[in-house]
Amino acid sequence: MPGSKFNFKKLFKQIAIFFAILGPGIITGSVDNDAGGISVYSVAGAMYGYGLIWTLIPSFIVLLVIQEMNARMGIVTGKGLSDLIRENAGLKITFFVFIGLLFSNIGNTTTEFAGVAGSMQIFGVSKYISVPVVAVMVWFLVVKGTYKIAERIFLIFSVSLLTYVVSALMSKPQWSEIGSSIIHPQLQMNTQSLAMVIALVGTTIAPWMQFYMQSTVIEKGLKMKHYKYTLVDITVGCVATIVVAFFIMVACGSTLHPNGIQINEAKDAALALKPFAGGLASQVFAFGLFVASVFSATILPLATAFYVSEAFGFEAGIDKKWDEAKEFYTLYTGILVISALIILIPNAPLIQISVWSQVLNGILLPMVLVSMILLINNKKIMGTYVNNSVQNIIGWSAVIILTGLSLMLILMPLLGRL
Repeated sequence: MPGSKFNFKKLFKQIAIFFAILGPGIITGSVDNDAGGISVYSVAGAMYGYGLIWTLIPSFIVLLVIQEMNARMGIVTGKGLSDLIRENAGLKITFFVFIGLLFSNIGNTTTEFAGVAGSMQIFGVSKYISVPVVAVMVWFLVVKGTYKIAERIFLIFSVSLLTYVVSALMSKPQWSEIGSSIIHPQLQMNTQSLAMVIALVGTTIAPWMQFYMQSTVIEKGLKMKHYKYTLVDITVGCVATIVVAFFIMVACGSTLHPNGIQINEAKDAALALKPFAGGLASQVFAFGLFVASVFSATILPLATAFYVSEAFGFEAGIDKKWDEAKEFYTLYTGILVISALIILIPNAPLIQISVWSQVLNGILLPMVLVSMILLINNKKIMGTYVNNSVQNIIGWSAVIILTGLSLMLILMPLLGRL
């Protein structure tokens, strides 16, 4: 039976390699379910029940295609997306793009701290305690830790997001209705429902994700021989992202929608669940929001520090000491401090901050995606690992669709005022 023994060893080796490589895809995908994303899914479930769950299918396809390109580019070139954009687009364009991304992500990180504050208020903890404690905690994790330690903690955070599955099951969903809404998708052709579809698909891809994914692939030292394992990691991450989004929509669609309960953000959903699914379901939902917010409040400024440092030629990386990467750590610390302080201001305009950060995301996303597609098709950069015809069709289609959605997301509120 030598053949059987050999196959077992080979399988064990492949599993071991996969778990060693595991991380970038799952972490990047999971951060997609941040406070803003959870709010969008919750509001969609409350407003339309199960009616818009079908949008998660195209969202999955787009997320998978874009993340694969990032990973492949990082593995082949050994350079971050910021480096490649600077080298090929010039310093002036790079400066304006990355200053915009910096301001956008300060707004996004502020939204994550708002999620921390809101979720902890449900457990009776003041924002003046929860926000500073979380800010200090994530600062120590990144500045004083190593990439390996940070990655393991991030993976635990990713798994914790599955608490939304528990919350959804406690809401006693109607599985036949859910199946029907997926098999027979419908869309009401009005401004409100179209805007919600745009938000659902558009929340899947954010500019910062592309830079973070590529940076972590490099930080982990992955090579082309690891590509198939990386692809599995990305796929698992994308599936986990969509599964969490699905169960958030199911939880709110099963309880809030039938009772006509309208909400504005994820914290409202956690509070509104209590009368219909019980106090435990409400607390589980709030805990999921807390985990997602802490997770994203760690990753967003980290991603920003990575790509801004790369763009301007500064040293970057969690495994480097403060003296080796002063600009990287100073930027990370600054984003955390500014974002946390904004939340602690009484009556801070959080909704306006969230809206304008999304507008900036929408403006910058097309530039980032077009740069990615052009770079990955450049044989001087990618050699034989450029996109094939099918990948280009899917890639450009994703760019066109996401660009169109982003433009509509920006223009529709303005048109609604006319």
